[in-house]
Amino acid sequence: MTPENRVIVWFGGRLRGHAEPLVLATDHGLTVGDGVFEACELLGGRPFALTRHLERLERSAAGLGLPLPDRDVVRAAVAEVAEAWGESLARVRILWTAGPGPLGSDAAWGPGTLVVAAAAVSAPRAASVAVVPFVRNERSAIAGLKTTSYAENVRALAWAHERGADEAVFGNTRDELCEGTGTNVFVEADGALLTPPLDSGCLAGVTRALVIEWAREAGVEVREQGLPLGIVHEAEHLALTSSTRGVVPVVAVDGRELRPGPLTQQVAEIYARRHVETPDP
Repeated sequence: MTPENRVIVWFGGRLRGHAEPLVLATDHGLTVGDGVFEACELLGGRPFALTRHLERLERSAAGLGLPLPDRDVVRAAVAEVAEAWGESLARVRILWTAGPGPLGSDAAWGPGTLVVAAAAVSAPRAASVAVVPFVRNERSAIAGLKTTSYAENVRALAWAHERGADEAVFGNTRDELCEGTGTNVFVEADGALLTPPLDSGCLAGVTRALVIEWAREAGVEVREQGLPLGIVHEAEHLALTSSTRGVVPVVAVDGRELRPGPLTQQVAEIYARRHVETPDP
């Protein structure tokens, strides 16, 4: 296996071979997408902001009506995977599903399924985005939950890639700016950073929350407010945040070129420094 294709997998209390079959065909995470997950950065062999990610994993599980995973077991599994991975940059993915169940939408029988895996991730870079014709439903039963029901994101990202973009950006049913497939969006305008509020239907990103906290501590004005989707076609400066991107500038929207904004650059530097200094903020 080449380094870029290397995968470390934990399941059932121990590390497994990357090609070893593990999950039952009746697992609800597979059959109906009844599961949740988290993905956090492995930086120097340590998972970044693991506590915040586990808290969100539990919120997402509760939102789907799933029993909560044993946090101590998850931490131990992540530590074992991280140690096996080593020092190079990676993503660790924590998957928790409802477990085996009927081949339909009735509740699973359980018990839940836990899989923790690590794989290489590329270094963050500036991004181009495309605004997709699909929308986020801010009133959906799974709005704001990080679930395994990701087909919508897969399709949107493919649509963006077909148009030469790195990421897709969604509006919601109110034609407001919402989020990317795996990112939160910040608009730099009038000396402040603006980002959609959680009631827009966007995910409560861990990096989003840290950027808001750390930027405000540094004296940067950050506001959570509803924004029209069209602002991405008018703003001079945009940024994306995520656990594996950190803070990166948007350099094009639907082919319109943009320059990195001064606040984006300032906050990116703050985040880059503090996320190394504070591994579990």
